[in-house]
Amino acid sequence: MAEKIAKFPHGFIWGTATAAYQIEGAWNEDGKGESIWDRFCRIPGNVQDGDRGDIACDHYHLYRDDIKLMKTLSLNVYRFSIAWPRIFPQGKGGINQRGLDFYERLVDELLDAGIEPFVTLYHWDLPQALQEEGGWANRDTVGYFKDYAAQVSKRLGDRVHYWITHNEPWVTSFAGHHSGILAPRIKSLPTALKVSHHLLLSHGEAVAVLRDNGDEKTRLGITLNLSPAHPASESKEDKEAATRFDGYLNRWFLDPIYKGSYPEDMMILYGDKAPKIRAQDLERISAKIDFLGVNYYSRQVIKADTKEAFLGLSQVKPADTEYTEMDSEIYPAGLYEILKRIHNDYDAPLMYITENGAAFSDKIDKNGQVNDKSRIKYLKSHFLQAHKAIEDGVKLSGYFVWSLMDNFEWALGYSKRFGLIYVDYPTQKRIIKASGWMYKKVIEKNGIEI
Repeated sequence: MAEKIAKFPHGFIWGTATAAYQIEGAWNEDGKGESIWDRFCRIPGNVQDGDRGDIACDHYHLYRDDIKLMKTLSLNVYRFSIAWPRIFPQGKGGINQRGLDFYERLVDELLDAGIEPFVTLYHWDLPQALQEEGGWANRDTVGYFKDYAAQVSKRLGDRVHYWITHNEPWVTSFAGHHSGILAPRIKSLPTALKVSHHLLLSHGEAVAVLRDNGDEKTRLGITLNLSPAHPASESKEDKEAATRFDGYLNRWFLDPIYKGSYPEDMMILYGDKAPKIRAQDLERISAKIDFLGVNYYSRQVIKADTKEAFLGLSQVKPADTEYTEMDSEIYPAGLYEILKRIHNDYDAPLMYITENGAAFSDKIDKNGQVNDKSRIKYLKSHFLQAHKAIEDGVKLSGYFVWSLMDNFEWALGYSKRFGLIYVDYPTQKRIIKASGWMYKKVIEKNGIEI
């Protein structure tokens, strides 16, 4: 019996994604400055097991070997981030040419291997020197980010044609400045909201300079972490709570980018804590972009909760369902739902899934292999939802699995494994997992077996 394959459109791209701080290591080599994550990891209690990203996967030294593994996996594209403090150790002022040299070598090696580089400029590792001047809460940082984008694109813009300004500004804003569970560990709602506005403004400013330093092939976007917000019941209160959560997570970033305005219900809710918006700010934030990067992991189930002071809601963990090692519900249908919703509500933008993946308890078996069946099942079910979205008219052009390899998982240290490639941290040995071999087949067939 012939296998049935859900084929993806011709030209659909398949890749993996990483972030500089999570894989590079070499935290203070070749002139690199300190980042807020270097500092965060040195404060006892911030990171599980006292782990640090000082060495991580040592990709800074092993990148050539890692690119060979990418080629083995038949990747079309590779999404990685640039560490701002490698380029500007103080966040501004003098450029560290050795930092730029590293990324130039990385890009050239990728191109030689036939792999398109997809570059993210900011994946949470602000130079510590700028944090000491107020970080993203200081509006001057918008200009410093623009200068950083200008210098990197001036050097690489002839070879890098896909640029993402920011990865998940919600995380930087709210996990870094409201709950304070991530760097720089600030707990202030007004600060978080101000930071969110400055991040979006810096995105718009960077788009202009990236366009100037690019060519006719240049494509620009931003990556947002997005999730459907489902009410826990049919009650009016739960439905209203889910709408508030949607405004907090999704619309607060989508609306200014695509509609040139913050959602009115959220501005009313935040009241005097809302950011101060200057003339032309929203015009700059809504500068035309070529694509939206969507990071999807799960849905959120929301109930009204009068005891919760911020949004008056709490999140519910559905029973009788499967969860990942991150305690995240496995809900593939949510990927289709969020893609279709963006398509319908935001003038059908071109999209890439820039992150999707899961952490499981991976072990090396007696044969030296990693047979991660749960990840294979997770990814296949999400690939099929992406395929369904395309069939229903969504302009989805690529898929990046998170992550290429196991890495430093922020405040959880090395305790969670997301990779298609297993990393033995003491030896830096890499082993392609069963999910990696499965993904290779998907890429080569440009389709998924049903």
